[in-house]
Amino acid sequence: MTRYLLLRLGLGIVTVWGVVTAVFLALHSVPGSPAQVILQGGAGGGDVDPAAVAALNKELGLDKPLLVQYVTYLGHLLTGDLGNSIKYSAPVTEIIAAPLGNTVMLVVLAVIIGGVIGLVFGILSGNWPGSVLDRIVSGLIAVAVSTPGFVIAIFLSLFVGLSLGWFPSIGYTAPTDDFGDFLYHAFLPSLALSFGFIAIIGRVTRTSVLSVRREDWVRTARGMGLSGGRVFRRHVFRNAVNPVVTVAGLQFGALLGATVLIEQVFNWPGIGSTLLNAINGRDYPLVQGIVIVFAVVFIVTSLLVDLLYPLLDPRVER
Repeated sequence: MTRYLLLRLGLGIVTVWGVVTAVFLALHSVPGSPAQVILQGGAGGGDVDPAAVAALNKELGLDKPLLVQYVTYLGHLLTGDLGNSIKYSAPVTEIIAAPLGNTVMLVVLAVIIGGVIGLVFGILSGNWPGSVLDRIVSGLIAVAVSTPGFVIAIFLSLFVGLSLGWFPSIGYTAPTDDFGDFLYHAFLPSLALSFGFIAIIGRVTRTSVLSVRREDWVRTARGMGLSGGRVFRRHVFRNAVNPVVTVAGLQFGALLGATVLIEQVFNWPGIGSTLLNAINGRDYPLVQGIVIVFAVVFIVTSLLVDLLYPLLDPRVER
């Protein structure tokens, strides 16, 4: 187990390095510089003095060769320093702390909503394959998986939020101020974020349940006279849940990236909105810091899923 964990940790570090390098090169290949964007913003978007751009580039350290900038950034990264934001002149870790917490809360709520609904759909569909219920559930899953998240978000915001008035379509309350009101405002964006997750969990659960139901030990348990409910709980569900947990863990990172558009629709102050603003402002350190956080969360989630596997199925050894 220790050797396996060290191997996964090493692969995770290599993955983060690859992501950092790719993002660094991609950002520096985009036309325009942060200095030019900052000065244009201050001058109303008009032309700026090239001398002023050169002076600001020198102040920000962007006049150095690309390789020097890259090595310097990696050196700071190894000490845990994500750098300072060019736009806000503050440490990146301080800027992303609050938005990251808001986004993680949104994703956790989406996982809970999507996990519960997806499991129920998958279990119902897998236990009664070919039935009317199975066709209805499969149709709902197909609609959920084929509809873009931002379309669902706009529909929920306009119909459920504005027309029906059941939940607020925009707005945010800090969980430290009023946690109940926070959940009230977070419900619609979490629901919009969970639709794709519902579809994926539902499909994987259905397929896994159907596969386990055909195993010999399930038929043996039925032949011994065990009730259908007991057979499902002790033999079908426990063996069918492993693929579901794996997919759910991998989707956590995907949901984190999918929040960008959802947060824009519901005006949610999360990490996705911060990332979009940083890209538009050519804020290299802030963009790189956020992407690194995304990569680390994805890697840690995958590692936790691997550690959880032996607990769910003792036959799995590492």
